[in-house]
Amino acid sequence: MRRPRKPARPFDQTALRDLALSYAARFATSAAKLEAYLLRKIRERGIAEGEELDVRAIVERLVELQYVDDEAYARARSGSLLRRGYGARRVEETLRHSGIAADLREDIAPSDFARREAAIRLAQKRGFGPFAKLAVDPDKREKHIAAMARAGHDFAAARFIVEATSEDQLNQWLSEAADEEDRTQW
Repeated sequence: MRRPRKPARPFDQTALRDLALSYAARFATSAAKLEAYLLRKIRERGIAEGEELDVRAIVERLVELQYVDDEAYARARSGSLLRRGYGARRVEETLRHSGIAADLREDIAPSDFARREAAIRLAQKRGFGPFAKLAVDPDKREKHIAAMARAGHDFAAARFIVEATSEDQLNQWLSEAADEEDRTQW
């Protein structure tokens, strides 16, 4: 029979700072996510008698020391989601939920080429459009489009991919976006 666990000691400023450092060392996070984590831990364990905790000061200090970097977190998270096949809308929603500022989310927004590449990657993974192993009936095609929309891709791109007849057609569509991107960089 197990012995009951002793309840964890309530936080003082030092213990909270140590917890924040430990969390920032283990996980990529944004300042808002770290603050929410610390507040949740305080609710769970309480505050030591006679203590006044300054969560915001701890988070600001970790940002100042660059242990927590919202821009680096946003770029890494955005890239990860795009590589997994999620669309721009899903990326923006995830970053907003992580507390990333609107102007930074706008700066991080994927290019047209990156959005198309992610959509094609999702179609490959899920067997949509020209990547389907078997013939797809119209009802199933609509479900594929809906799945791509739920993954954050715009309707027009989802429809184009699902209705594409060959991988060459998708490669041409992707290269058009790459050419457009090259022209705008000059």
